Amino acid sequence: MSNREKGETGRQDESWRSARAGRLRARSGSPAAPGGPPGLHPLGVSLGHDGLLYVPPGYQPDQPAPLAVMLHGAGGSARHGLDLLRPLADDVNLILLAPGSQGPTWDVIVEDFGPDVHAIDEALSHTFEHYAVDPSRVAIGGFSDGASYALSLGIGNGDLFRHIIAFSPGFAVPPRQLGTPRIFMSHGTEDRVLPIDRCSRRLVRVFERAGYEVNYQEFEGPHVVPEEMMREAVHWWLEGTVH
Repeated sequence: MSNREKGETGRQDESWRSARAGRLRARSGSPAAPGGPPGLHPLGVSLGHDGLLYVPPGYQPDQPAPLAVMLHGAGGSARHGLDLLRPLADDVNLILLAPGSQGPTWDVIVEDFGPDVHAIDEALSHTFEHYAVDPSRVAIGGFSDGASYALSLGIGNGDLFRHIIAFSPGFAVPPRQLGTPRIFMSHGTEDRVLPIDRCSRRLVRVFERAGYEVNYQEFEGPHVVPEEMMREAVHWWLEGTVH
């Protein structure tokens, strides 16, 4: 094995060790290969696993844009994650990254951190390499199991994610507490899938006791994400740029 091959193997081993610890290593900066085009891009073309990247038509390489990593619920797909904020992306010039889970839901929900963290890290690295992203406006979010996973990864990687958007989460199992990301949560009072009393209402108390700033919204409805909650979340995150 050549020194180059040994070095590559070592980097891959370190990447998997970080993934199993729930740690994301990708960071935004000056893109190494700037000039990525706008539009919808299937990540499987370059990374070999499911995922979608949406870049709005107003994106300019010299104007770093906000980025949201959006995670689908159990049994969902990358498209479901993308759709959580896609209706608003063009209005606020928002880049959306929507990975697909490697199994029927996200890894830590059925076992331990690992393959999904690794896939998200690769997707983030790819995005940061090709697009200019504002590091102060990188968020992670999701719906249902995706919201639970977003809370878990977001709290454990608070030096990367300054904001977490959790639509109808069930729980959070962060590998650590790192940084103090701001949290937005919404939940339907008639949710029969993840009942509000034992899910979001409990989580709000836990997070506030731990010192996190939480914007919590309840709405009359079932296990869904109403458009008004999408708008509330993005308005809260980007400080009033949605009208």
